[in-house]
Amino acid sequence: DAEGLLRIKEENQKHYRRAQRHQEKKEKIQKHNHKLGDLVEKKMYDLKTQYEHLANLRRTHILELTSVIFPIEEVKTSMRDPADVSSESDNAMTSSTVSKLAEARRTTYLSGRWVCDDHNGDTSISITGPWITLPNNGDYSAYYNWVEEKKTTQGPDMEHNNPAYTISAALCYATQLVNTLSLILDVNLPKKLCNRQFCGENLSRHRFTRAVKKLNANILHLCFSQHVNLDLLHPLHTLRNLMYLVSPDTENLGR
Repeated sequence: DAEGLLRIKEENQKHYRRAQRHQEKKEKIQKHNHKLGDLVEKKMYDLKTQYEHLANLRRTHILELTSVIFPIEEVKTSMRDPADVSSESDNAMTSSTVSKLAEARRTTYLSGRWVCDDHNGDTSISITGPWITLPNNGDYSAYYNWVEEKKTTQGPDMEHNNPAYTISAALCYATQLVNTLSLILDVNLPKKLCNRQFCGENLSRHRFTRAVKKLNANILHLCFSQHVNLDLLHPLHTLRNLMYLVSPDTENLGR
């Protein structure tokens, strides 16, 4: 029993010495991890600083781009209701006649039927200049109405101020701006849309609406990536959403 007890004591001493070595190794690993933690924290701070610097550069480039090449502004059309003008000129006009005139102003003959065409306000959004605008409510029916009329009308088109031209030009510039913003912000767009999509060839109604949906989806994707206030966005307001995206008031622009 004494020999067995002595043998057990020797084994316990070996285990104790081994435990001490393990404790020293554990302390060394903890010191090493602490040093790595400090290094990682410093690197993360440097990375955050670089991200902020990069965001400021992106923001500066975007604001220069949208102030010099692609300015987007709200344009007041100041159109008066014909019913109001008529009522001022003829005090004897009945209220029913005034309401009928107002209703006629808000309807358009489209594809063989009358449809409501209320623009919800007297404003529009311009890009690259006040002469290239899009309707405030996202109604681009003037374009494919013009295309359908061109199919039935022969001869050259002499209407240089046709709203279809301004709609096509505005959508073309908006597409070019969105593709440029995706490069600056390093954000992949969900829909592929080339800059010349709305130029040159007259698009059918189906192709036109499909291209507009792609453009609106890309703009909303950029707005989501830059944390634009969702209460300001509308899925059909092409240039208005773009205006909110590149606004100097957008705090996270460039992130």
